[in-house]
Amino acid sequence: MSTHDLYTIPAELSTWNVDMAGSSRFTWEYDDGRDRMLALYQKGKDKQWDSVKRIDWELEVDPYNVLGMPDNTIAIYGTPLWERMDDRTRAEVRRHGAAWQFSQFLHGEQGAMICSARIVESVPDLDSKFYAATQTMDEARHAETYARFLQEKVGLAYPINEHLKALLDSTLSDSRWDMPYLGMQVLIEGLALAAFGVMRDITTKPLPKQILAYVMQDEARHVAFGRMALRDYYKNLSEAELREREDFVIEGCYLMRDRLRGRETWETLGLSRAEVDEAMTSVDQSEYLRIFRSLLFSRIVPCVKDIGLWSPRLQQAYADMGVLEMAGQSLEALMKQDEDIADKLDAERFTAEEAERHAEVSETIAMGATS
Repeated sequence: MSTHDLYTIPAELSTWNVDMAGSSRFTWEYDDGRDRMLALYQKGKDKQWDSVKRIDWELEVDPYNVLGMPDNTIAIYGTPLWERMDDRTRAEVRRHGAAWQFSQFLHGEQGAMICSARIVESVPDLDSKFYAATQTMDEARHAETYARFLQEKVGLAYPINEHLKALLDSTLSDSRWDMPYLGMQVLIEGLALAAFGVMRDITTKPLPKQILAYVMQDEARHVAFGRMALRDYYKNLSEAELREREDFVIEGCYLMRDRLRGRETWETLGLSRAEVDEAMTSVDQSEYLRIFRSLLFSRIVPCVKDIGLWSPRLQQAYADMGVLEMAGQSLEALMKQDEDIADKLDAERFTAEEAERHAEVSETIAMGATS
């Protein structure tokens, strides 16, 4: 089935052409490069995996309760609008909410794949080209995984959100080689990583938990790559050049924050215009979403600080968003946690499968002995 058949609203053109500027850079310097970057490259090679084999696609998913999260995580829960809905409409709210969220993950992963390829093309250092090549493969695997999940398990999809599309457009059309790093590795990947983490930790369903945990294990490396490359480069920029990057970060963070409102999901559910406005008011006032939104910046804010973009005006922008306190988060601790959770999930799954196979063999032997 074509993905276009799953879209709840028209996806406009079948392809989106972004005019890219800048140069493709070759380097004839084949020395060893930076030890930290090459170690990350080696890890990127070692940690490649196949979504067909690592993920248990036989697990069932209820499309009307994809994540198994309580209803109080829905922005309109407990409001008059929610109380007026019957059980069928509430089920559709759950389904469309999950479909929209995973659809944006899917589109973001394709954007990350293209940005990674762009980094391979434009970054001047060979060790960065090496690592970005492994990331391009990672992002292809993530897009493949989310597409399969939506097609086979949810049966519903949404086109790319206008705010995510705007940030991708700005990121890819900029001629400066560091902008795909800043737009994708720091902003889009940072926010996605935090969103994945919240959902991974809350979901009670094994299949989405596997997908989110395994994708996060890769994404932790990607953010580390962006930090490493930009921190080295931004040390040598002028105040004017740093200010341009800060302007980009501030605008991008507002775009990412506004993306979370998801107005198109409420419009698609067949609500009246007044009810859509009522839903959006609930979204803006939801305490759960306020906390969720704050957590989403737990990876971005400390990363922006770490790479050297930390002027008073940028700090004020984060204060206005209510996320300045996230600057104290330890990215190393968060990334280690992401690695450990995925490894633990693997250990638990494969230990259980081994025990089950052993039990089947023992049962077969026992049956043979008594026959």
